[in-house]
Amino acid sequence: MTSIQALRGTRDILPEETPLWQQIEATARDILQRAAYREIRPPMIEQTELFARGIGEATDVVGKEMYTFTDRGERSITLRPEITAGLVRSVIEHKLIAQGGVQRLWHVGPAFRYERPQAGRQRQFHQLDVELIGSGAPRADAEVIALAATLLTTLGLKSLTLDINSVGNGSDRQRYREALIAFLTPHRADLDADSQDRLERNPLRVLDSKDATTQAIVQDAPSLLDYLSEDSQRHFDQVQQCLSDLDIPYQLNPRLVRGLDYYTHTAFEIQSADLGAQATVCGGGRYDGLVSQLGGPETPAIGWAIGLERLTLLLKQLQTQASKLMDVYVVSRGDAAERAALRIAQDLRQTGLAVEMDLSGAAFGKQFKRADRSGAVACVILGDSEADQGTAQLKWLATGEQVELSQAALLETADQIKATAIALRTGP
Repeated sequence: MTSIQALRGTRDILPEETPLWQQIEATARDILQRAAYREIRPPMIEQTELFARGIGEATDVVGKEMYTFTDRGERSITLRPEITAGLVRSVIEHKLIAQGGVQRLWHVGPAFRYERPQAGRQRQFHQLDVELIGSGAPRADAEVIALAATLLTTLGLKSLTLDINSVGNGSDRQRYREALIAFLTPHRADLDADSQDRLERNPLRVLDSKDATTQAIVQDAPSLLDYLSEDSQRHFDQVQQCLSDLDIPYQLNPRLVRGLDYYTHTAFEIQSADLGAQATVCGGGRYDGLVSQLGGPETPAIGWAIGLERLTLLLKQLQTQASKLMDVYVVSRGDAAERAALRIAQDLRQTGLAVEMDLSGAAFGKQFKRADRSGAVACVILGDSEADQGTAQLKWLATGEQVELSQAALLETADQIKATAIALRTGP
């Protein structure tokens, strides 16, 4: 019988990988909580109308990539292709804006798009999403950008660049749209097929094409920055000043547009030189019209998303995470020893240590090999003689030094084991 495998474009995140995901999530939770951001957990399925209205029917996401179906109640339901629209829907539905003040929110979870799978891009993918809703101040733009930069550098990434642009307000973009169509129309036959399709529906996305011939053409296209109103230019100038005040380096990229219709004013991406063609690890921008577009009051907002698949690829390349972070590995052989090992492992865990107990019952030699591979700092060894005498052998795996201790004294070494683990993993 043929075995059942995961669907194309989905993948299992195996136990060897989950510590890295947990590290990212724990680091993000710490940084965001210290900046007054609160976690929110919207559902993964929504009414299709939410994304058609919020993202834009002319976008590739809505037109080509959504997983949409009719449920038993004859309602059109969609697996979310991104997180922001659902999060804004939740804010409106539960009247969080009416509570006053700024809503600082974050969420981590899966989203779904039907597109060609490749390294760092899956049909079920995961995003860390941060939103600041209720402030149109340039300082808000700088705050969310700074949080993204802080998170990525805290995780150990170094080869990063921040690109920023302004896509202006609706009137700015309409003037630019007309100028861009006028420029691209004579080149229509030379554009790639997707760009030809976008020329009338969503011409700004032509700027984002990865086709080499199209890229060469748009190099001479008019710049969106030349079509900004005074208010839009003033906002963008102040954002740049705030970034300079925070010593966050950036570069202007007038070709940078985000793929969703709801963006206004500031758009930005953080890219890594270590990711090849799929260089963007974080993308976001301001979306001052989305809340009202989805039925709420006029409310400015800005946010970003980090793709966790791409981020984990980067961190694996940089080898920032050991496959296991065990402190103690417990080996035992003999009935009395195995019973004692169960209790000792539990007692050591109560001290805050990460402890793995060998359950194989194999010869000591085989268990010792597994202890060496576990990444643990120390190995606790129990035979029936140790169990009868209430003792245990403690072996420091880095040096091979081994001492016999009473089982009570063994628990008192917990702080020493923790300190040794920290020293070995962080280096001098």
